[in-house]
Amino acid sequence: MYELIQKEGRAKRAVLHTVHGDIQTPVFMNVGTVAAIKGAVSTEDLKEIGCQVELSNTYHLHVRPGDRLIRELGGLHRFMVWDRPILTDSGGFQVFSLAGLRKIKEEGVYFHSHVDGAKIFMGPEESMQIQSNLGSTIAMAFDECPSSVAERSYVEASVARTTRWLERCKAKMRQLNSEPDTINPKQLLFGINQGAIFGDIRMDHAKRIRELELDGYAIGGLAVGETHEEMYDILDQTVPCLPEDKPTYLMGVGTPANILEGVERGVDFFDCVYPTRNGRHGHLYTNQGKINLFNRKYEKDMRPIEEGCRCPACTRYSRAYIRHLLKAKEMLGMRLCVLHNLYFYNTMMQEIRDALEEGRFASYKEEKLYGMGQISREKER
Repeated sequence: MYELIQKEGRAKRAVLHTVHGDIQTPVFMNVGTVAAIKGAVSTEDLKEIGCQVELSNTYHLHVRPGDRLIRELGGLHRFMVWDRPILTDSGGFQVFSLAGLRKIKEEGVYFHSHVDGAKIFMGPEESMQIQSNLGSTIAMAFDECPSSVAERSYVEASVARTTRWLERCKAKMRQLNSEPDTINPKQLLFGINQGAIFGDIRMDHAKRIRELELDGYAIGGLAVGETHEEMYDILDQTVPCLPEDKPTYLMGVGTPANILEGVERGVDFFDCVYPTRNGRHGHLYTNQGKINLFNRKYEKDMRPIEEGCRCPACTRYSRAYIRHLLKAKEMLGMRLCVLHNLYFYNTMMQEIRDALEEGRFASYKEEKLYGMGQISREKER
C-alpha cells in the first residue's frame, strides 16, 4: 500500500508498505546488479549507510548463478542475506544494452548470453517466472527500451508491444502469486512507461497503463542519450498522466541534480550506478561538488573526503590515505569511496524527505544545487 504523507507542488513525501518493510520515499535504490554492490560492499554496510532498497538485475541473475538455484536456496533475500526490500528489473533494459546480441519478436526476445554466448529466450512470462523465483519485493514488467533517437514509427510499434507485454506480465504475476509454493506471494508489479522523447506517445502510454491498476509505475528509456532538458520535459508531460496515489519510479537516474529535479516533478524512486561506478574511479560526491582523489593536490591532504560526513570512510580515513590506496590499486580504496558516495546519496534522500515534511523542499533544492556548484543564487543571476 502506498501512503501519501505530504506534497509540495508536485513533489511527494510518501511511504510504500511492503512485505519486506516500509520504503520511505523519495528513495534512492542502491544498485547491486548481481546481488552485490560493486566495490566489496556487504549488506551490513548497506544498513550502516542508510540503504532502504537494494536493486538487482533479472537477466544477470538468470545467467549466473541461475534463478532456479536461488529459488532452491530460499530466494534472493536469503541468498544475499538482506531482509529489507529488493527491486528486480525485468531484463528489459538488456533488450537495449545488448542490441548486438538479441532479436525482438512478439513472443519475447532471443538473446545470446554475454557470458558464454548461450542462447536465451525471455518474454513477459519468463521474466515474471524468473523474478518470482528470486522472490523480490518489487518485480518490474518486461518491456523494450527504444533508443532516444529511434524513428517515431519504430517507437510507436515498440510501445504498443510493451503494452501487450505488460498485460501478459500482469496475468502471469497473478498466477505466480497464487501458487502455494511461491517464495513471495505478495510480490508487487510495476509497469514501465516508454516512448523515447516523443511527449505525446509518452502521455498516451501513461494513460493506457494506468488503467491496468498496477502497484507502481516507472518511466523508462531516459538517461540513455537525450539531454537533461529533454528528460525534464518528458517528466513534465508524463508524470501528471500517471496516478498520484501510486509510486513513480524514474529508472536509471541519475546525478544528485537529476534526482532533485525528478523529486520536484513528482518522482518517488530512483536508481543509478553513478555513485558506485564513480567511487571506484576515485570520483567522490560532496556538498561542495565532486572531487577526484587522483588529483595530486590531495597527496598530503589529511582531511576526510568531506568535513562533517559520518560515512565509514570520512569518520576514520584521510583523503591522502584513500588516494594512496587507489593509486596502489588496493580494493580498500574503492570500497571506501563507494561507501562514501552511497552514504552521500542515501543521506541526501533523507534530507529531501525531511525538507518535504517541513514544507521547505524548494529552498533545500536551491541550496543543495548552489552548494554543489550546479546553479548560481537567484540574486546573483
